[in-house]
Amino acid sequence: MEESIVLKYFREISKIPRGSGNEKQISDWLYGFAKERDLPVIQDAVNNIIIKKPGTRGFENAEPIIIQGHMDMVCEKNADTKHNFLEDPIQLVIEGDIVRARGTTLGADNGIAAAMALALLDSDDIPHPPLEILLTVDEESGMTGAENLDGSLLSGRKLINLDSEEEGVFYVSCAGGLRTVLNLPVAYINLPETYGMFSIRVKGLKGGHSGMDIDKCRGNGNRLLGRVLRAVYNEMDAYLVSISGGMKMNAIPRESEAVIALKTEDYEKAAEQIKMQETLFRNEYSVSDPSVTLEFSRIEAQNRQALSEEAGRKAIAILCLTPLGVQEMSPDIPGLPETSNNLGVVRTNEKVISFANAIRSSTASRKYEIRSQLEQLAGLTGAQCESGNGYPEWEYNPRSNLRDALVRQYEGIYGHKPQIKAVHAGLECGLFTRKLPGVDMISFGPDIFDVHSPGEHFSISSMERVWDFLTRVLTEI
Repeated sequence: MEESIVLKYFREISKIPRGSGNEKQISDWLYGFAKERDLPVIQDAVNNIIIKKPGTRGFENAEPIIIQGHMDMVCEKNADTKHNFLEDPIQLVIEGDIVRARGTTLGADNGIAAAMALALLDSDDIPHPPLEILLTVDEESGMTGAENLDGSLLSGRKLINLDSEEEGVFYVSCAGGLRTVLNLPVAYINLPETYGMFSIRVKGLKGGHSGMDIDKCRGNGNRLLGRVLRAVYNEMDAYLVSISGGMKMNAIPRESEAVIALKTEDYEKAAEQIKMQETLFRNEYSVSDPSVTLEFSRIEAQNRQALSEEAGRKAIAILCLTPLGVQEMSPDIPGLPETSNNLGVVRTNEKVISFANAIRSSTASRKYEIRSQLEQLAGLTGAQCESGNGYPEWEYNPRSNLRDALVRQYEGIYGHKPQIKAVHAGLECGLFTRKLPGVDMISFGPDIFDVHSPGEHFSISSMERVWDFLTRVLTEI
């Protein structure tokens, strides 16, 4: 069977490394793609790409439509996967209707948008109004591409965002976000010879997107590690050496590891405590994370230093007391998380332990309330609290002509209405409300599963149906 044009272009961009912050190569490739086809193209100072294509015959003077997505992807891999995201192509695996990657994230979030945009730009048989293709950088780790966009470069005021992951669902609102990091200063001591070094690892969690999957009650590896460390500290003399957990602030951490120092004779006692914690976790997460596992082993280390007892206990307190998961549910939209926090990344260096959080809320005041709680926790533990500017919410527009037109088209094609939803995740649409005054927006996409994890995959047939819908409605709106 002939491969679809969208899947063809998804293959092409999957060959190019494009992790957040490493988009120059894919940006240059997109620029060259447009130049080869004599299409007007702009590559701005942060490597966002805007490509314009005139309307086809009969639609030359129609209102332009902006087709938008982001070119970067979250880079996660399994612990036993050898892959360099700075250099290696994503290895695609097609199994029937499913496309996945071999041991890494797939990049369908948001390579699907880029592939559909490229297919539109390369077509000569799809009727459409003037198109303005906008592909941004760094959506996954800060939305700096959208933040630095010069809105005057775009004339369209109807925008279709293709960064959603449920077919048959139109998203019309999203949460705002705020990245907050606690940096805990640490002091080190020299260990007595009677102490050995041991590793505790939390493994087997599903992880997932800290917005889309935060309501699925999945275990957070950093939190679970904190609970294990607390149990060990409560039963014996122990020193924390280091903590390392999670890969991205916006991904629920699947794995986390601590190195601790114990008296050699306390090994069996510690192993018993850790086994008890594993039993508790398997009971608590029997539905969401049935494969959760704790590994405990002795390691050889040249460095005979550990954190002071005070620093270790403060670090454990932050792991255990950070607000985590869904904090408030929406009072307006049933089943929608309104406010949440994800302790996504923990790292130890010579001076500090950093605890990186991704706060989300569709209500700005509650977003800042979570930050206030983290600031108070920092004050109690002596940590420094740092926050970025964050990104704004995309508020529901009750008078969206674009939404109403697409709903009518969808019902006419499929015989039933799409679902209208808000999403507890950050979309660049929130920033576009500021960059493009008066813009009317909607977001949709095909079925993509387990994004931000190595289990990420999408349905080919769903992608084809969404592509068909997109091409059919372009001339109707």
